[in-house]
Amino acid sequence: MSGLDAFNRLPAGDARARLRVFLDAPRWADAVTAARPYADLGELEDAMVAAAATIGDEDLEQALARHPRIGERADAERHDAEHSTREQAGVDRTDADLVRALADGNRAYEERFGRVFIIRAAGRSGQEVLDHLRHRLDNSDELERAATIDQLTQIAVLRMKESLS
Repeated sequence: MSGLDAFNRLPAGDARARLRVFLDAPRWADAVTAARPYADLGELEDAMVAAAATIGDEDLEQALARHPRIGERADAERHDAEHSTREQAGVDRTDADLVRALADGNRAYEERFGRVFIIRAAGRSGQEVLDHLRHRLDNSDELERAATIDQLTQIAVLRMKESLS
């Protein structure tokens, strides 16, 4: 039985719990769970992306709480440490200039938008992440909220594919 078949057969509560490891947004997880069964991972991905429209401010805050700041080590008690560490592998924590620039950028972002900066860091270098952070500081609040949800969704899709493939 494939990972997707097993996911499709899970009791609803277990499926929701599994999805919330990918993205801790309760309404999103409810919507994705309710649309089961999925014929393939592409159909599940499409449902995950479509359900992102259900993410309200409370769900967004909850989802972001599970992610460490870019360039910082994940706290196993608060964050999805195993996922975050692997996803941020391209950020060279031994590069003092990069670490300092990311810390400064994180601080500026949090002052500007009132939340932690999130990006799908998997497959990106630390410099690419920093460039995105700097660019997104110029976004309007509305555009940045949409970008944040998009990035959370991209992370969720990557985690789903790793888990169910």
